[in-house]
Amino acid sequence: MKKLAALFSFLLLWGAVCYGQIESITKLKKQLPFIKDSLQYVDALNRLGMLLYENNVDSTFFYTEHARSIAGRLQYAKGNAGAANNLGVVYYLKGNLQLALRYYNEGYIRYTAIHDTADAVESTMNIAMVYQEIGKDQKAISNFKRAVSTGANLKRDSIMALVWYNYMLSYPGNFAKDSVLFYIDKAKQIAEKYKDRRVLLAIEQLTADNYIKNGQRDKGITLLQQAVFDAIKNNLYYLSLDMIIDLGDQFAATDPAKAVSYYKQALTIARQKQYRVYIESVSKKLYNFYTAKKDIANAFFYSKALLNLHDEQGKIDNNSGVDYIEYALKDQELESARLQSAYQLKFLFVSGFLLLLTIVAMVILWRNIKQLRKTSGALRLQFEQTESTMEALEVMNKDYARLIKIVAHDLRNPISAIYTISGMLQPDEKLPADMKELMKLVQVSSKNALDLINDLLETDLDQHQNLKMEELDLGELLGQCVNLLSFRAKDKNQLLTLNSDATVKVMGDREKLWRVINNLVVNAIKFSPEGTPIRIESRKLADKVLITVIDTGLGIAADLQSKIFDPFTSAMRPGTQGEQPFGLGLYISKQIIESHGGKIWLESEPGDGTTFFVELPVAESEKPKA
Repeated sequence: MKKLAALFSFLLLWGAVCYGQIESITKLKKQLPFIKDSLQYVDALNRLGMLLYENNVDSTFFYTEHARSIAGRLQYAKGNAGAANNLGVVYYLKGNLQLALRYYNEGYIRYTAIHDTADAVESTMNIAMVYQEIGKDQKAISNFKRAVSTGANLKRDSIMALVWYNYMLSYPGNFAKDSVLFYIDKAKQIAEKYKDRRVLLAIEQLTADNYIKNGQRDKGITLLQQAVFDAIKNNLYYLSLDMIIDLGDQFAATDPAKAVSYYKQALTIARQKQYRVYIESVSKKLYNFYTAKKDIANAFFYSKALLNLHDEQGKIDNNSGVDYIEYALKDQELESARLQSAYQLKFLFVSGFLLLLTIVAMVILWRNIKQLRKTSGALRLQFEQTESTMEALEVMNKDYARLIKIVAHDLRNPISAIYTISGMLQPDEKLPADMKELMKLVQVSSKNALDLINDLLETDLDQHQNLKMEELDLGELLGQCVNLLSFRAKDKNQLLTLNSDATVKVMGDREKLWRVINNLVVNAIKFSPEGTPIRIESRKLADKVLITVIDTGLGIAADLQSKIFDPFTSAMRPGTQGEQPFGLGLYISKQIIESHGGKIWLESEPGDGTTFFVELPVAESEKPKA
């Protein structure tokens, strides 16, 4: 296997293995049965699996699978992430790079989800190393760059020394010649900050290679030999192997005997420590070396060693009783089942929630229906009572209206007599002046009383107009009214003018419509100053006719306009010469117009006069033909 495999294994060691590896394993195994906290137990299993992978990858798998099972049951995110990372180690050492990539990627996703940036950076670097091993350099470089950018802001940035080390060692061509030393120094400063002797020794190898590349071969070889010596002295055999192989590669072209001695030294260490990956890698180098030299005996020896190595690996795999591919497939199936179970659980929760909402809604609906029935019954009873009350009020209203008309009718004759007698006595020259004044007062009062009685008799208090409908010439009706009231207008030096469409005919009760026009013109006279004009106009509008009475008198305040058509309205006020209103004229007019299917309204500004509008439907003979 290439130097790359050694570096990758080294990177995994960096995160978990200390110098006293065997002591750590023994100590952790003794502590394991006494750990009561489930989460700490999962962490211990993952750590033990990582410590054991150099000696027995099956043991790594055993402890990792146990940790993964518990972490999955407890939904322990960090434990699941660590187990996924360990499985990546197992499948890498087993040579299944696709499954290694899958589990390293799962570890990266899980570390990212719990915001463990340092471990996410390490996973990204692991992914880059796998991509390099399978020959996908662009993806490898992309992941190295992502690891560098993600780790740039780490507070505890110890992992970054290893990131820079592996990136520079794997793709030295990606770094400008004058920047290599800068990045080596950067990695070295991080390792020195955390007193990481292992990484510092690895960086010595980078430095040595850089010296050799830049023409300082002797200096580089010396530094590399010193790094090997220090690594073996500190029992860092796994790390020393890559450096020894590097020395062999450096002498392969110039001093073959020395190169072979370094390869054999590496092979001896690998066999002593049972580093099967390195045994295979170095044996291949020696086989290739002797084949190139046409040394058939030694080439055959190492080819046989490679065959024995593969046979031994097969026996180990069979004896382990673990089918790793089957496990990976079942693990994938289990993950799919977990996802499906999670979706089903969410669906069940949502369904239960919706069911609960439905039950609550039905209860509320049932209570509302029950309350609605009670309310409906109460409203029905209230309506029946209101209907009875309305019928009683209507009867009372009719009786009241009948009584008022009877009283008004009975009062009209005596008051008329008083008015007539006072009118006859007033011109008598024999009466004293004070008596004449008194007679005048009696005559005015009786006249007002007669007007009120006539209004009451004309008022449809029970709101049922008895109309005598006939086709009327509106121009003629308006002309008669204006002629009769001109004399009254002359008393105040007012001028009545009529501008009427003489051709318009309407269907209506002559007497009642005359009363409406009379009321409107009399009001205009009453509330206009002396010497002001009053205009009466009419014009045809399609199938309607519009009558307007326009004065320039006192006007009506905005707050009184809505009350002006009410009976006995509070909007009553005296005329410009003290004329007294009774508050019935406009009320009667509105009733008459509405009974003819028309409408009446006004527009007024205080001080600028008032315009009353009357709209009536024209006679059938006047309507436009379809």
